[in-house]
Amino acid sequence: MSGLPHGTASSINRRQWLNTFGMGLGGIALNEMLSAEAQDTHSNGVLQHLHHAPKAKRVIYLFQAGGPSQLDLFDDKPTLVQQTGQQLPESVRRGQRLTGMSGNQSSIPLVGSPFKFSQHGMSGATLSELLPHTAAIADRLCFIKAMFTESINHGPGVCFMQSGSQIPGRPSIGAWLDYGLGNITDNLPSFVVLLTKNKGGQPLQSHLWGSGFLPSRHQAIRFRSGPEPVLYINNPPGVSPESRRLMLDGLRRLHEHQFHETSDNDITERIAHYEMAYRMQASIPDVTDVSDEPQHVLNRYGPDVTNPGSFSANCLLARRLAERGVRFIQLYHQGWDHHGGLQSGLQKQCQETDQPTAALVEDLANHGMLDDTLVIWGGEFGRTNYCQGLYKPGADFGRDHHPRCFTSWMAGGGIRPGISWGKTDEYGYNIEEGAVHVHDFHATLLHLLGIDHERLTYKFQGRRYRLTDVHGHVVNDILV
Repeated sequence: MSGLPHGTASSINRRQWLNTFGMGLGGIALNEMLSAEAQDTHSNGVLQHLHHAPKAKRVIYLFQAGGPSQLDLFDDKPTLVQQTGQQLPESVRRGQRLTGMSGNQSSIPLVGSPFKFSQHGMSGATLSELLPHTAAIADRLCFIKAMFTESINHGPGVCFMQSGSQIPGRPSIGAWLDYGLGNITDNLPSFVVLLTKNKGGQPLQSHLWGSGFLPSRHQAIRFRSGPEPVLYINNPPGVSPESRRLMLDGLRRLHEHQFHETSDNDITERIAHYEMAYRMQASIPDVTDVSDEPQHVLNRYGPDVTNPGSFSANCLLARRLAERGVRFIQLYHQGWDHHGGLQSGLQKQCQETDQPTAALVEDLANHGMLDDTLVIWGGEFGRTNYCQGLYKPGADFGRDHHPRCFTSWMAGGGIRPGISWGKTDEYGYNIEEGAVHVHDFHATLLHLLGIDHERLTYKFQGRRYRLTDVHGHVVNDILV
């Protein structure tokens, strides 16, 4: 290594050498890599200024994994009821591909919903009889009936909704928000994930709430049911809080010394993780202890609210996390993948989710938080208007995956209440107007939080990435 003093080549690493000769090309390249977060940001990744005035401060995303059937919950299609048993017209299908699970069927019979639909509220929103509690808050909701995606299978579909890419490895929505906006509070993470316990279906993997190529501090903290909601933050037996503090102070000094020698950003990440874990030793018991909730509030969420890890308990916990400063709270509820047994399966899913979902929205409103909290409900795609497999009149049937149109809803946080956006054809197969792509959904979400989706970027492997990739438009017509 030319230019180094004699005898030092074996004791100095490449990073130190580049730091020493920072005016050279190597130093310029290193500085570019270390300042990857510099565009529009401080060195800690927080936007210096929001791009415009935000309508929302926080997000609660109720993700229904598996693909809820929009045709049996939100998108009433009398034509399907009238033509049940008839073949899907080619003029409707238009040669579009089907999944491997139904693409080889010799018969593609249409099947209408077995559930009754009726209008609700001043808005006249049409909902299934399976959602009486959601129907009661219909005037607070904006139903997006023309969502569509490019993914036809669960893994890529869920990944696409959560990260803007069908391929794992990109940062999740919550990670992007933590990178762009940072923490509201120092005592809790800004990104929390809650999974309904004991639910089957397609597996949910940690990359869905990971930080991808962003620094690891932006990934979610997962809360679990049981005596230890967050793993590995409690002190081992015999270790007092004072001893823990002394140990962390000593470890921090060692890390800072190491950082001075190497300028390795992973070291600062490690320090931040240790400090957050220490602070959460006090904040986690407070947020998870619901004994201070009035009985009428518990009753609103339903009988399962005192069962930790249930969807009902997670909805209440989401409100408590939100009011304590958590910015992005992601709930996952599996079990919506009804290739068969849709009639009985859908009833069970709605019994688990309908009441606590409506209770969460009302609870936020009662606490004065709905106006600046964006609540989202939806899955990764919809279900087909035809029966998967052989159709038998009166029998419990199933529906296949359908990415071309499905329904999600949003509430609060700058969303126009009491409207339905978009329209599908009379068969519920194609979108007729108001199409909203996944990238449009993400662009709109960021916009509500004061972020221009084209300007929140991160440079990785020579390219600047963003949540919406190179696509996406804000759906201005659904905003207040």
